[in-house]
Amino acid sequence: MLDCLVNVHFGETAKQPDFMLKVRDDYFKGPRSLYDQVELPALLDEMAEHGVEKAILMDNLAKPSVTARKFVEERPDRFALAVGGVNLLRPMPSLRELQAVVADLPVAYAVVGPSFWGDGMYPPSDAVYYPLYTKCAELGLPLCINTGLPGPPIPGEVQNPIHLDRVCVRFPELKLCMIHGADPWWDVAIRLMIKYRNLRLMTSAWSPKRLPDSLLHYMRTRGKDKVIFASDWPVLRQSRVVPEALALDLPTDVLENYLYHNAQEFFFSEQEL
Repeated sequence: MLDCLVNVHFGETAKQPDFMLKVRDDYFKGPRSLYDQVELPALLDEMAEHGVEKAILMDNLAKPSVTARKFVEERPDRFALAVGGVNLLRPMPSLRELQAVVADLPVAYAVVGPSFWGDGMYPPSDAVYYPLYTKCAELGLPLCINTGLPGPPIPGEVQNPIHLDRVCVRFPELKLCMIHGADPWWDVAIRLMIKYRNLRLMTSAWSPKRLPDSLLHYMRTRGKDKVIFASDWPVLRQSRVVPEALALDLPTDVLENYLYHNAQEFFFSEQEL
């Protein structure tokens, strides 16, 4: 099993910004310990208990995670990085840094959240993203983009997956994945995945038992290779989401694809789309 979105950097911040506290307290109803420092043995123990072979840890160019990079350096067999923080308004220095990080460390994908920068004013179809798309396509590096209404009280319209329609047309070589589901636009996301072979969806930050029937039907039928499992740990612990995923009414091959094969092929394989 692969867990494709794990946060180990929260404890590096002495005081979380207000919007992160609102996410913890109002949206996920999480414990106050949600943003505590993470210790490597504890995370490895939880992964072992729930059959998680490898986890992808969130990192950031603007503020590199000491914890994530330490874990990757100590256990490259168990961890890879997801790198965000590209300055889309002044992209060239960031993109050079991204290329250097990809060359030096095991990076599974780059990541960007349209609602979380630029005051939520730039949808993914805006040309401000094009240098990032071009660099990721050039490197063969998958790019994950937040879709669906965000938890924090910030603008969410830019995360409507319909904005990826134009992106997929213009960048068919780009390996692109929607992350954090697509609520309330699940049907739009499914239709786009049917339409474009380079597009995937990750269910990070979603309890598997809360996934909509339309997505589960798609997974059983035309989307067997399109949907990827992730927790968004520690917001949702593996102790919760793994048993829920295993309990889904999915055929064995579909469940194995969801929990392992789809991520392995999309993030860790050189196979062309």
